[in-house]
Amino acid sequence: MSAGAITQPRTDPFDLPGRRTRSERIWRLVRRRPVDAIGAVFVLATVFTAIFADLIAPFGYAEQEFASRLMAPSAAHWFGTDSLGRDVLSRIIYGARTSMVASTLATVVSGVIGGFLGVTSGFIGGKYDLIVQRICDSFHTIPLLLMAMILIVAFGGSLLNVALALGLVGSMRVDRVIRGSTLAVANTPYLEAAISLGASTNRLMWRHILPNVMAGLIVTLSIQFGGYIIAEAGLSFLGLGVPPPFPSWGGMLSNDGRAHFLRAPWLAIAPGVVISLVVLATNLVGDAMRDILDPRQRGA
Repeated sequence: MSAGAITQPRTDPFDLPGRRTRSERIWRLVRRRPVDAIGAVFVLATVFTAIFADLIAPFGYAEQEFASRLMAPSAAHWFGTDSLGRDVLSRIIYGARTSMVASTLATVVSGVIGGFLGVTSGFIGGKYDLIVQRICDSFHTIPLLLMAMILIVAFGGSLLNVALALGLVGSMRVDRVIRGSTLAVANTPYLEAAISLGASTNRLMWRHILPNVMAGLIVTLSIQFGGYIIAEAGLSFLGLGVPPPFPSWGGMLSNDGRAHFLRAPWLAIAPGVVISLVVLATNLVGDAMRDILDPRQRGA
């Protein structure tokens, strides 16, 4: 090699600029989407509060102190007290558990039922697809809250029944999204190759189609999660949710919030603000997941 030759530095293929660690990718997303990151932190904080409500809440959700009835917010009771002397902050913290459990169960139920119906009806087709879609259309003609009310009145009001009712009605909306994704995947070359190799129908649906529509399923469920929170609060507001004395944000708005709004407005303002913030945070997370997981949004 001549003295004037220029030597090129050796490049490590595993140390390329485009190859980032997981923590670097997360931090890059946080910098690009700070508002969505704040929403994700708020959602995680709400979940943490719901799980450890017994340790976080300063008082029990049913602990009464009649000498402190309708007390304004103070150092002892940050959000004041209700008509029975119960700490509003503690009841909001325990209400987070009610809301998160109901919304999570409803999301799981709608994901399982809606995903199953969407994949099977989109792949099998024929009369089965026709019957399933007409049933889903009939559910679409009735608003979510009204259909959930009908089911809860029929089976009784409880946390489990609220979650099942919301999940069953919401699954019909999930079915339409997953069915469309299944129809798009069913015509891809790799699925035709699997069919030519003799793959069974079950293998085609659950090993080839389902993983490829999972991103759309996750995005749909994340967006619906905030709707389930509002629906659960609405049912509790109408007296069809979790029975007392268990706290729920909608029940707090309905009972003391309406009865003592002029005298103690914090009884309605506190749970109302919490519901708005949690739903806003979940919608931000859902929009972020849609932009990240949807292949059509990745280029933007």
